[in-house]
Amino acid sequence: MKFRILAVIATGVALLAGPAFAQAPAAPAANPLDVIPDAMPFNTPYGAPIPVAQAKQLIAAAEAEAKKRGWAMNITVVDSGGNLVAFERMDGAQLASIAISQHKARSALLYRRETKVFEDAIQHGVTYVTTLDGMIGSRGGFPLVENGKIIGAIGCSGGTGSQDAATCGVAPGMLK
Repeated sequence: MKFRILAVIATGVALLAGPAFAQAPAAPAANPLDVIPDAMPFNTPYGAPIPVAQAKQLIAAAEAEAKKRGWAMNITVVDSGGNLVAFERMDGAQLASIAISQHKARSALLYRRETKVFEDAIQHGVTYVTTLDGMIGSRGGFPLVENGKIIGAIGCSGGTGSQDAATCGVAPGMLK
């Protein structure tokens, strides 16, 4: 009987003291989006639109890269206003990737950054980027910067994201 009473008292004390001894929840991690940068990121100004001849040269370079690797790609160049300037659908490139290559080019232009930035953000849990109008979270879109101004953008689609990026990634290096 004594043992039962002691057990009941010990249980009661444990129940009453339990919350007091419980581990406090950990403080939430700091939100990296709360950091205020000193300078505006991705602030390259827009310039005059890319000429058709130059857009065709960039597409030819991307196509040569894709052919070298045995990939069939859709390649789009838009001007600094987001308008289609040139497009190439290589033989055998998947049809769905026509619109995707254009979306990648426009997204890179509108947001003045490679589309891989959005892919990386989504992969790291920064999902607010999925609410941005016109954004595509897949690599393969690059702004085209010449003389410090964005003159257009290029987008590739048809392979994996890394294949798309490797194909279109040759174009920005051709500009001054």
